[in-house]
Amino acid sequence: MPSARPHPSGRAGRLLLAAALVAAGGTVAVAAATTAPAPARAAVPLNDSEVTANLWEWNWTSVAAACTDHLGPAGYGAVQVAPPQESVKLPAGADGAYPWYEVYQPVSYRLDSRFGNRQQFAAMVTACHDAGVRVYVDAVVNHMAGTNNPAGTRGYGGTEFSGYSYPAVPYGAGDFHRPGDNCPTGGAISDWNNEAQVTSCELLSLSDLYTEKEAVRNKIAAYLNDLIGLGVDGFRVDAVKHIRKDDFAAVLGKLNDTVAEGRRPYVAQEIFDGASNPALQARAFIGNGDVLDFAYAKGIRSAFQGSVSALANVPNWNLDAPSANVFAMVTNHDLERDGVVLSYKNGTDYVLANYFALAYPHGKPSVYDSFTWADRNQSPPHDGTGRVTDTVCGAAWNCLSRTTGVKGMVGWANAARPVKTVSDFTTVNSNVIGFHRGDRAWIGINDSGSATTATFTTGLADGRYCDVISGVATADGCTGGTVTVSGGRATVTVPANDAVAIHVHARPGAGPSPTVSPSASPTASPTVSPGDRIATTFTVTANLAAGQDVRVVGNIPALGSWTPASGVELAAQGGGVYRATVDLPRSTAVEYKFVKVTTAGAVTWESGANRTLTTPADGAYAVTGTFRGDTVTTSVATTFSVLATTVYGQNVFVVGNIPALGGWNPAAAVALSSAAYPVWRATVDLPANTAVEYKYVKKNPDGSVTWESGANRTLTTPSGGTRAVTDTWR
Repeated sequence: MPSARPHPSGRAGRLLLAAALVAAGGTVAVAAATTAPAPARAAVPLNDSEVTANLWEWNWTSVAAACTDHLGPAGYGAVQVAPPQESVKLPAGADGAYPWYEVYQPVSYRLDSRFGNRQQFAAMVTACHDAGVRVYVDAVVNHMAGTNNPAGTRGYGGTEFSGYSYPAVPYGAGDFHRPGDNCPTGGAISDWNNEAQVTSCELLSLSDLYTEKEAVRNKIAAYLNDLIGLGVDGFRVDAVKHIRKDDFAAVLGKLNDTVAEGRRPYVAQEIFDGASNPALQARAFIGNGDVLDFAYAKGIRSAFQGSVSALANVPNWNLDAPSANVFAMVTNHDLERDGVVLSYKNGTDYVLANYFALAYPHGKPSVYDSFTWADRNQSPPHDGTGRVTDTVCGAAWNCLSRTTGVKGMVGWANAARPVKTVSDFTTVNSNVIGFHRGDRAWIGINDSGSATTATFTTGLADGRYCDVISGVATADGCTGGTVTVSGGRATVTVPANDAVAIHVHARPGAGPSPTVSPSASPTASPTVSPGDRIATTFTVTANLAAGQDVRVVGNIPALGSWTPASGVELAAQGGGVYRATVDLPRSTAVEYKFVKVTTAGAVTWESGANRTLTTPADGAYAVTGTFRGDTVTTSVATTFSVLATTVYGQNVFVVGNIPALGGWNPAAAVALSSAAYPVWRATVDLPANTAVEYKYVKKNPDGSVTWESGANRTLTTPSGGTRAVTDTWR
């Protein structure tokens, strides 16, 4: 029977229909403007980790592959990528190379760069989100290209520009701090402690944007919002010292919430050190976000090239900002070329320094990977047009982020995260140290050429643990070394120029386990009243062997308190899809994973970090995923395309009667991309051989939802392959 609205049933259906009727009862006045890009939807909850992999100047295809194959499964919380906007294409040198610093000279805000085009960038963001990894973009917003570039120079996308004219944005002469006009010196910065000069004069002849002007702020914010609309979760912002703090705050105030998690984008500001003027030091900028800690990176270098026992004094170092306001690093693209910090050229010192930075509770740690270089200006590997080629780990590219030891330390950092202090810092000698983070994790580091055996206080419960530097924990034991804790102490031989690290989630025979252990005080009380619960539907696509079932297990009693035997079994829906609805406490953050359990009780945890959700205050909730570690072949990639016009701030979604389409819940609907506007498009994995009902909805800036009119649309997926539907908004 034709329907003006979809026909979900039960309590959740009544709530959804009520919300739809409220939304239909009024109109929203929205100023017409350029169409906002459709948000990219995170297919799985993002990893709850503070660790970032900085894959500097990797192309988008390589970043996507890294997220899928390494970063997500290892539990990284984010990946930082190079500037994605179109940059200047400088004349190639005698060796045919294009220098790396081109990408810090924007000529437009089009996403057509040395690393790929807009479609490849959007696909990279989606792939990283599907792996549970956030995406942070290196944003260049202080300036455009150099005023000293040769005449006729264009951008990588063919964009023309000159001096103070950037028609593709557009910016004109009045949008810049020009020499002899509004720069106190009439040109370049001469006094690096003079705030007016530093914020209003040209840095290295780069055309400095007049960020006091509202029109300039709006254009910068529009660029960043375009990236947010494609799913970007945060920004490392270049040269923030050269933007007035109130100007940058005004830009940040114009930014949208992230689409994957609905919160303010993460911001890490580059405030290069060296100024004696307090107004130009990093601490003065923390009101606008985190800051990069240059002093920490330099202190780590000093310790690993001197005595690592100095690491016991980190709390007394003169650091750039408090730990809570820091994006921590061992190196980055500027510093490694200046020789003031460690780099890959320092061999084991560099590796051990990264282990330490992941273990020590200062800031949000990052691991840097890029290309090898012999010359300061050397280009990343590229084709004849300057476009960066795919990353191949080895001679030309560094891939520390995917080594066994660093991956193990990412898991270590995630396990230790609840404890923000170091205990029992032990100095065996000037080159060998050890410490632990409460009862969560312990590490020993040996920065010498000889193995050292010593007894350490670990803080851990008695038993055997897997060394995550040399291997991983499996259902059969440890692939690397083991450490036995007795009475809270362990006698450990730390190999030369190496480390040993253990934590609560790396136990022999445990197999892949939740990244956060059950709390001694569960998040939810076992006596929550029925009226305080939310009907939450879990759906997973999984390949099960004979005698297996699939369950959802989590950190609260309703999900078994991390005990698979007490988890909630999901019922088969056909096509490899399993589902169960569980009453969870309202307005509660929950961690969970899917597990397979045999009739004999053998447990297989899915890979990757814990999944997370937060139940709403009312209504119903649904989550959908694929059992991580499975190769699922029972779904059909189904492309939805709809011709729909929108106003500024509106986005188009598809919602339907199956979990993959949100179960008729607009809050769980699938976002469509506006890359081919006015056609909105997305590809969704739907169960094979299934009759599906669906409709399109528009989500308005005020959060209300507009349903299209007419009957529910229908399609039936085939047994395999792909499916596509093309519609027009009704």
